[in-house]
Amino acid sequence: MIKNIVFDMGNVLLDYNPDVCLNYFLDNEDDKALIKKILFNGQEWIDADRGLLTDEDIYERVKDQIPERLHPALKNCATRWHMCMKPVNGAKEFCEYVKENGYHLYVLSNASTSFYDYFPEFAPLSYFDGIVVSCDIHIIKPERGIYEYLLNQYQLIAEECFFIDDRPENIEGARQIGMNGAVFYGDFQKIKELLLQITDKII
Repeated sequence: MIKNIVFDMGNVLLDYNPDVCLNYFLDNEDDKALIKKILFNGQEWIDADRGLLTDEDIYERVKDQIPERLHPALKNCATRWHMCMKPVNGAKEFCEYVKENGYHLYVLSNASTSFYDYFPEFAPLSYFDGIVVSCDIHIIKPERGIYEYLLNQYQLIAEECFFIDDRPENIEGARQIGMNGAVFYGDFQKIKELLLQITDKII
């Protein structure tokens, strides 16, 4: 029986869309593409999720890879990118609905230390029964260890967990250790229907 709903954060609870800040700080499409490649799609971004760098560190690491004229925009994007992190449509309502139906709620996110600055605008950390952020434990999805950490930290049984993530490889990682799950494509109604198929709770 499913007792725990485990949420990814980006593009499940909050809308992670770097284009929002790129469009805000830059006008030229080539400049946007360059910063997107160097900043948001670079190894440094992954290192920040692993807790090895801060957002400020990322800027210092990558600034020499782009023209100096773009440094102000790059710094703004590196340190203010979470301006895009607005609640996904229906996310708050879904969280409240499953909570009212007796499920425990957890967050399992690949995120840098700035998670703790912007995430409370979605809900207080105490709203969830547990939160695991990759930067704190230096393990990122879909590595097996991050799922095992969640289960061990909160004494959860894998088969009683349903994981919702927007990336198929992260769902597969959860399934490898016995968790249920589904890829989120923006429709919480479909998630409710999937839960209904595998649980005796009324959703």
